[in-house]
Amino acid sequence: MKKRVEYKSTSLQYHHGILAEIIGWYGTVALVLAYALVSFGAIASSSLLYQVLNGTGALGIVYISFKKKNYQPGVLNIIWAIIALIAIGGIVLASANF
Repeated sequence: MKKRVEYKSTSLQYHHGILAEIIGWYGTVALVLAYALVSFGAIASSSLLYQVLNGTGALGIVYISFKKKNYQPGVLNIIWAIIALIAIGGIVLASANF
């Protein structure tokens, strides 16, 4: 008879869970910060900083949403990240004078 092998939660799994939460919280903070900076006139919505905060924030929320099998915010933020990526491309092309 084979012995049944049980896997216990390891330190690596624990740290991976914490990392996932940090990524998710970064996404939340980045999106709120981007919105606040534009709303209070600190940066323009056409700025690279705004679009990078939007894009990376959205990706952070996508990661944690799919990890937790919470698909609605994940799908919304995939679209959000695509919009940010397109805007970043436009900013880069405009600054390169193409």
